[in-house]
Order: sequence, then structure tokens, then C-alpha cells
Amino acid sequence: MQTTVPPEIAPRFLLPDASGHFGEFGGIFAPETLVTPLAELTEAYLDARANPDFQNEFSALLREYAGRPTLLYRADKLTRYLGGAKIYLKREDLLHTGAHKINNAIGQILLAKHMGKRRIIAETGAGQHGTATAAVCARFGLECVIYMGETDMERQSLNVYRMRLMGAEVRPVSTGQKTLKDAVNEAFRDWVANSRTTHYVIGTAYGAHPFPMMVRDFQQVISSESRAQILQAEGRLPDHVVACVGGGSNAIGAFFNYLDEPQVTLTGVEAGGRAIIPGEHAARFAGGRFGVLQGCATYILQDSEGQIEGTHSVSAGLDYAAVGPEHAYYWKRGRIHFSHANDGETLDAFKLLCREEGILPALESSHALAYAVKIAPKMSPDQILLVNLSGRGDKDVWHAARALGELLPT
Repeated sequence: MQTTVPPEIAPRFLLPDASGHFGEFGGIFAPETLVTPLAELTEAYLDARANPDFQNEFSALLREYAGRPTLLYRADKLTRYLGGAKIYLKREDLLHTGAHKINNAIGQILLAKHMGKRRIIAETGAGQHGTATAAVCARFGLECVIYMGETDMERQSLNVYRMRLMGAEVRPVSTGQKTLKDAVNEAFRDWVANSRTTHYVIGTAYGAHPFPMMVRDFQQVISSESRAQILQAEGRLPDHVVACVGGGSNAIGAFFNYLDEPQVTLTGVEAGGRAIIPGEHAARFAGGRFGVLQGCATYILQDSEGQIEGTHSVSAGLDYAAVGPEHAYYWKRGRIHFSHANDGETLDAFKLLCREEGILPALESSHALAYAVKIAPKMSPDQILLVNLSGRGDKDVWHAARALGELLPT
């Protein structure tokens, strides 16, 4: 079945073909036991996407449960501090559970409910996707199991407790680096064993088809709103849109409705970690190569023999060895540009937004802010820079304090 997107949200760019490929990227690289579940999921999603009742229920939940639309905030004080471009922040941090992840969690869990699946599993790195999934499962009375690496559980202990408060079982992952990639592996193993009763809510625009397309569609509401909001506020589109990129769900959501506007520069910001050397970063476009990992073909951090390299980031949500295939497609064709911010730049941006605007950003979002700090002064005052603030930083306070060498009272 050909996968198409309704005209109102479709840019004039290549969309995935019937096998889920964005050009040479994407596709279905999955165990035989998941071929049928993936085909069933694709059929169910395409039916739901064309079903007005499903879309109305999804929109109502985004509005009444998640808290959409989110604000487009003009950061006047930050603008004056940096000089140059006028800065706007798309406030996804104001959503229920604290990040853009709730958009996708609502969409996928609503779809699972319509498919008759009563058990939900998910992976999580920073814990925001796990928290959102746990919240929506509680809302619908579904069983919820979250896989999370032990390293991430330690640095995101607040979110672990939040998930458990909402009734989720959080299963520690002790293999590999004990981070996001390893949590994904365990979640896939669970889905292979339990696909009849279980839906796997992948948290980012990654994995085997239809997940990259499906997550992108659920997240495109970010740019649908920001486009209308900036036109109302300024009478024109932004000159530059910036978002952080791990797997890439907030970024593809923030970029999607601008893809067809060549005058709007789009930049994704990856985790530069300590340095762009193997094992010290998670910047796939700076240090990766083409390959296949966890369901799809894309750019991956791997050595010359195809072994996956270790990763590092001060932010758990960007600490991943691969990037979503749609990002790889647009990067290769020059439509989306990619940069990276190192840990120090990220922590500086984290503190700067707190001081200048009284807004506590997630460390993931602080990567996008760090890039904005660099480029805003180089832009003219009549230009508009829009930064997607993908999540709030309450979860990161203890970890950021440790990284900054500061002590907090216990």
C-alpha cells in the first residue's frame, strides 16, 4: 500500500514509499516475527490517518489532555542580551509531562487502543518519553512497561519515580552502555515475544517503517502551530528554525511544515559531547556513516567494521548512535543542515535561558539554544530565529548541578 500524507500537511518533498524508504534511508530491517505486526500496524495507521473520528479524538486529547496549542514566546530579554536576530521560543516545555513526547504518546496509544492492544511497552533515555507513555497509559487504563538503561535511570531518577507513580513498571537495562540504545534493544526483544498483545510505542522518528512516518505525523503539529503563530505575530515566516536532534522527533515536528519554504533555514543540533572523537559524542552527521541499526538504514556512529561505537552526551535524550532516516534524507539533499553543541556550550545555554528569561530548559533543548547563542548575533535585527524548546529542565537540575561542579542541598 502506498503511503501518502493528507495534502494539508504534505510538503512537496519525497515521502516514504510503500516499504518505508526516504530515498536510500529508512525501510524495514526487522526479525521475521515482526514483519506481520509491522504490516498490521502500517495498515491500522493508514486507516486511522484517513479516519476523521480518529483524528478528531487525537486533536481533542492534544487540546484537553496535553495542553495544546503551546505558546510561541518572544524572548525579548535574550534577544537584547545576544543582539542580532529576534528570538522566538516554541514552548513545548509547557505541555503535560513536560515535553513534546506527549504528542506521539497520545497518538500511538490511541492507535493501540483502536487495535485492541492492552499492553504498552516503550524505551526511554531522558525519561520524558517514558513519563508521557506512562501518563497516557494511566489515562486509558493500559498495562505499561518502560525499558531504561541503568545509567540513564541514575541521572534521571526523578522521571523514574514519576513513571512508577503513574503505574508503569520501569525495567532497568544493564547491558552495553546502559543507555538508550540498550533500552531499545530490550524493548524490541519484548515486542518480538509479545507482539500479539503488545504495542511498542517508539519514542522518536526512528525504527522500522511505519514508525518514522507515524511519529513524524504525530509531531508535525509543532510546526503547524508555530507557522500560524509566527504569521500572526510577525506577518511572515521565520528566517531560521533550530531544534535539537537525538532520534529526531521534536526536530522533524518543528521542521515539517517549513520544508516546502526554501527561504526558511532549518538546522538540527546534535550532541557534540566532550569532543568529536569515537565514544565521546553523539553527532552522527559529524562522525557517522551509512548503516543499519534497530530497524532502518540511516547515519550511524560505527567503526570501519560496522561495530556500533559508544556515545556520550550530557543529555540522556540525545545519547544515541543513530539518527532518524528522514533527517538523513533531507541532510543529504541539503534541505536540513546539522551542527552540534558540546557539553560545555550546552550547560552555558542552560544557565543563560534561566537567567535571562526565567525559563528552565531541558538539557536536550539547551543544545538548540547553544547553537542559537552562536548564530543570533550574526543575524540582523530584522531577522527571526525560532528555537523549538522541546522540553523543560526540572528533570535535569541535579545532573546539571553535578556536571557544573555545584552542590545542591539534600
